[in-house]
Formats: sequence, structure tokens, C-alpha cells
Amino acid sequence: MKFNCLVVGAGISGATCARILAETGRKVLVIEKQKNSAGNCHDYLSKEGITVHTHGPHIFHTNNKQVWDFLNRFTEFRFFQHRVLSFADGLLIPFPINTDTINMVFNTSITTEDVFSFLEKEVKKASFANPPLNFRDAVVSQVGERLYNLFFKNYTIKQWGRQPEELSAEIAKRIPVRTNRDGRYFSDQYQGIPSEGYTKMVDNMLNHENISILFGADYFKLGNLASAFLDEEKGLTIYTGELDKFFDYKYGELEYRSLHIEFKTIEQEWYQNAAVVNYPNDYDFTRITEFKHMTGERSDKTVICMEYPRDKGIPYYVVITESNTKKRELYMADVKALEKNGKFIFTGRLAEYKYYNMDQAILAAIEKTEKYLKSC
Repeated sequence: MKFNCLVVGAGISGATCARILAETGRKVLVIEKQKNSAGNCHDYLSKEGITVHTHGPHIFHTNNKQVWDFLNRFTEFRFFQHRVLSFADGLLIPFPINTDTINMVFNTSITTEDVFSFLEKEVKKASFANPPLNFRDAVVSQVGERLYNLFFKNYTIKQWGRQPEELSAEIAKRIPVRTNRDGRYFSDQYQGIPSEGYTKMVDNMLNHENISILFGADYFKLGNLASAFLDEEKGLTIYTGELDKFFDYKYGELEYRSLHIEFKTIEQEWYQNAAVVNYPNDYDFTRITEFKHMTGERSDKTVICMEYPRDKGIPYYVVITESNTKKRELYMADVKALEKNGKFIFTGRLAEYKYYNMDQAILAAIEKTEKYLKSC
């Protein structure tokens, strides 16, 4: 059987493309090297009856109604407003930085009206390049030296395995700083956790009569056999894997950051006061997640995970440095040439080497697929 479209990867980007294409009547084959769908969003129900996120916590959030409405076709959401605490100086402090954070750190009692001027004074006491040249400059220019050293410096070294001065200022755009008492990590209009989990949501996306799925199939090991599945003239390949691997590392390897995740079942109802507690300065792990806070499930036990960043392993994060950015530009020039002929789409965090949130990855997949359909 010949297919109109081959999707490489059954993660959230690949599933989005596959569903849209299938609904136009196209026959779609999804190949996935793992034995399960959902990619790094994969989750499962533990023996304690708790939904565990296999690759660390995923909280969906977006301001884009198109993306929100698209996902709500395949799942209901448990409304969840994510809050994070940071263990620093022996205290559990609200994070991201807001009025309460400042008052706890500096032992002050300022009001929300005073936050901007307070931070302005902290910034004036600090030294940094303006415009920011790197991650450190970008953060210090917003909050000053003390808050940077307490919450960001060592966490960044653990997370990325390098000094903050080596990282792009772009990474700091993901870090909110608030001048009010809003303790939520995200302020997006739509937030939540799929009520039956991310895996079920992705499986629902892939559940269509025009979609066939082949698990345990490595695109690169299949070689010419992969293209043999496709219609020779009008076949479309959607690639969601590592960008440099597709081109056989012709411009050199791009860096991806991975994690070693250690799961523990605790013989008590609750372990910590929030779904996620960051540990910027203590221990080798970066944070501890307790899943029951997110899922609302009940059990007399609880499951936590601790994240230890690694250089090697499953690629989770792109590493935005000057060197990687230059290599990306070379690879993306080749991507542009391939996409121009209408037979390829590269989409997703790995395939575009871009630091996407989930909603951004879904929106990119929607827009690229719709652009392709309009060109047909």
C-alpha cells in the first residue's frame, strides 16, 4: 500500500500534522522508533493510581485559542494553575519572582506598587552588558545580582552544564518576572493537564481511519524502505527528529541537553507543598515534581521525580549557544531548500532546533501543514 504522507515521529508535532492531513482524505503512515506514542509528553498510570510523566512534568499553557480548541477535540482538560516554589537560603520561596518573593528574600514589606522601583535600584547596583550579550546579562538586567545569584546562576549551571555567560540571552525570555503578587508560573489564558493524560490525548489524535502507525521503526534504519511507502510523485515526508541527524551531521553535531529522571514512591500522602520545587543551589538535581498536585488523583502514597541534567541521552532541550546557532543556520538553509519542493516539512523542537513550548510546537505544525495544503 502506498501512502500520501509519511510522518516521522509520533510525538505531539507529528500527531498534529498527521491528524490534519488525514482529515483531508490523505493516507498517512506514522513511524515511531519507540514502542509508544506521545514522544517526550508520554505518561502512564502507576500502580499507585497516579499518572506519571515519563520524561518530567508537562503543564499545558497557551494564549492561542486556535491551539486550545484544536486540543480540546481530543481531550478534556483538568484546569490547573501551575505554581512553583524554589528552595533557597533554607526557605521555600515563590517563583517566579514577584512581590512576595522579594519580601521573603530581602525581609521587606514592599507593596506591588513598589516592586518596579525596587528592582530598578537592584539593577542599577549591578554590572551587565546592555543590550544583553548572554543569559546572565539578560537576567541581571531585569532583577539585579542578588536575585540572579540566588535563583538563576547555579540552576542554570546545573541545567545546561555550562556557565550562564555561554548561553544565549534568548533563553531568559522564558523566565517571567512580575511586579504583582501573581504566584502562578504561567499567566496564559488557557492552562491545564489532559484529564486522561497526554498519551491518551495523542492516541486520540492518531485515531483516524486514514492514519496507520508503525511502532519500533527507526526512520534511519529503514533507509530506502521508508520512502518506498510513499507515493513517488506527490508523497510528503514530515520529519520531527533531530535536525543534524537528518543531514548526517554534515555541518557538525548540534548539542541537545538530556535528563536522568529518578522516580520514587513515597509512603505518605503528600511529599511537598507544590507540584514542582526547584533546587537552584542544593543537591545535584534541579527540581522535584510531585504529580498528584497536577492530576488531582488520590492515593495514600505519592510519586515524585528528581531531574538530573545530562549531556547524553534522550534529547530534551536544544542548547542555544553561538556555535549551535551558526550550525543551525546552515542546516535550516538545507531545510528551506527541501521544503521548497513540496515534499518535506520539518517541524517541532528537535527538527527546527528551536526552544518551543508545547503550544508553540502545535501551532508551528498546524501552520506548516496548512501552508502545504494551500500549495497543493
